[in-house]
Amino acid sequence: MLIFRFLVFALLGVSVLCFAFYIGTGQPHFRRWGLVVLKWTVVAALVFFGVLILGRIA
Repeated sequence: MLIFRFLVFALLGVSVLCFAFYIGTGQPHFRRWGLVVLKWTVVAALVFFGVLILGRIA
């Protein structure tokens, strides 16, 4: 659980860093990478919490 929390917050930090680079440089590939990392972080978190909920039900 602790590793998962660290991983999620690290990925969110990477996403914020990409958006900061986009704001600083104006290069669109930083924005694209930020959105990709953010999307997959949200997907991974939803899957993880879905597994936790299914574990509680079963």
